[in-house]
Amino acid sequence: MKSKNAGLYIHIPFCRSKCPYCDFYSLRLDESAANVYTDALIRRIPDLAAKYNITADTVYIGGGTPSALGAERLGRIIGAAREFSAPRCETTVEINPFDAAKKNLDFALLREAGVNRISMGMQSANDGERRALGRLSGRDDVSLAVKRAQDAGIDNISLDLMLAVPGQTVDSLKDSIAFCADAGVRHVSAYILKIEEGTRFYEKRGELTLPDEDATCELYLTACEELEKRGFMQYEISNFAEPGYESRHNLKYWDCDEYLGIGPAAHSFIDGRRFFFPRDIESFIAGCEPTDDGEGGSFEEYLMLRLRLNKGLVFSEVEERFGHSVSEDIIKKCIEFSKAGLTVCDNSRIALTRQGFLVSNAVISELI
Repeated sequence: MKSKNAGLYIHIPFCRSKCPYCDFYSLRLDESAANVYTDALIRRIPDLAAKYNITADTVYIGGGTPSALGAERLGRIIGAAREFSAPRCETTVEINPFDAAKKNLDFALLREAGVNRISMGMQSANDGERRALGRLSGRDDVSLAVKRAQDAGIDNISLDLMLAVPGQTVDSLKDSIAFCADAGVRHVSAYILKIEEGTRFYEKRGELTLPDEDATCELYLTACEELEKRGFMQYEISNFAEPGYESRHNLKYWDCDEYLGIGPAAHSFIDGRRFFFPRDIESFIAGCEPTDDGEGGSFEEYLMLRLRLNKGLVFSEVEERFGHSVSEDIIKKCIEFSKAGLTVCDNSRIALTRQGFLVSNAVISELI
């Protein structure tokens, strides 16, 4: 049976240190454990790809901190994935600037292995804000990391920005955005800080000096406007790119397309089912099977994900996928929201405005 195209996500659960805002599954880097885990991935990637009958047209290596493994181990992992990857596969690796600048990560080796896109966790170009977020590197390290990647021939680079962090102002945010543009990157992800349970920020939430709700809204809208001025067009609530440099892998999530996640805490959506591996590196190494998480891909789920996109919910695409049109009830609700400036609704689609993105959970909940 012919294999189907799908995204491949590979989770690297190691970090040099745990950031105070992060609730992703990660462990402190241990060289011996990293070697064992790398070998387990190389063993399991082909088996799982064959089991679910996929050809990877995008590969995304996330974490944790994938760059903490070093270019040699990452190259071996990517090599295992390339055995069943499609031509012109978008291959992204998340990079910590600290590894690139301080540890001199070999970008040329990554490029040779097949990496053609880098996602770099900058969070802020302001060193005071970076320290508040627990980042190990400074602004100059980020500049050096970006330049080293570009010099190695990887020009599709994304920088992460975090909004509404301790001490952030409109001016400091504008400076971070100017830094992104001046560095020549192609993509920016701008996320509003969320205080998650189980993190150090959650434990200290009463001590944090964070922008209030109005200031957070102002920072988000400023980011949208400033990024667009500098050629980064918004295509999703938190993602901005030069035309043609949108993340093909992440678009799979928002388009409700198929993807296979490999590694502890990695999630998948294949053949209408969602499943995940437990947050346990030992069980993954031992060869555990993923846990079923029920059916996926319903119209309600599709609507929720597509309304994260600037493009929104396109009526013709709904009819092609589900065999029915968008209900009059949903359209009527959207028209009401449009009077408040939260949605746009015409003969071809419904979508959220930037003001609507700020209250997207409430609007989407009402629609479904």
